Amino acid sequence: MVTYLSLFAAAFAAATLLPMQSEALLAYHVTNPGLSAMVLFGVATAGNVLGSTVNWYCGRFLRRFRDRRWFPVSPQGMARAEARYHRYGRWSLLASWVPVIGDPLTVIAGTLREPLVSFLIIVTVAKAARYLVVIAAALTWL
Repeated sequence: MVTYLSLFAAAFAAATLLPMQSEALLAYHVTNPGLSAMVLFGVATAGNVLGSTVNWYCGRFLRRFRDRRWFPVSPQGMARAEARYHRYGRWSLLASWVPVIGDPLTVIAGTLREPLVSFLIIVTVAKAARYLVVIAAALTWL
């Protein structure tokens, strides 16, 4: 049980703006024959999607503070991010699994009021696909 909780926590934290990684932990655990790869996959995906959803909520509520001096993104940076998001639309969320750009992308989706249902569907597909690749690679090479 601790294994699954630690994987969930790592996947959750990795999806937020915290500098974390969950793929190595998933790869390590999936090679343990005593653990279910499908349960590990579900736990990691659920934790990562929930972390991205926290980002989405932060984006929804942080926008009202964009004129404050402490706001972490400049008006020019916000304008660039919004322009990119509008250029590719909600389908840019398929890149939510990509390191460095994925987490801020989920915040921008919240800021720009992407509907939660479409956000969850697209982000779940992206995050699940990434974890399936990690599991396949781990089972093949480890």
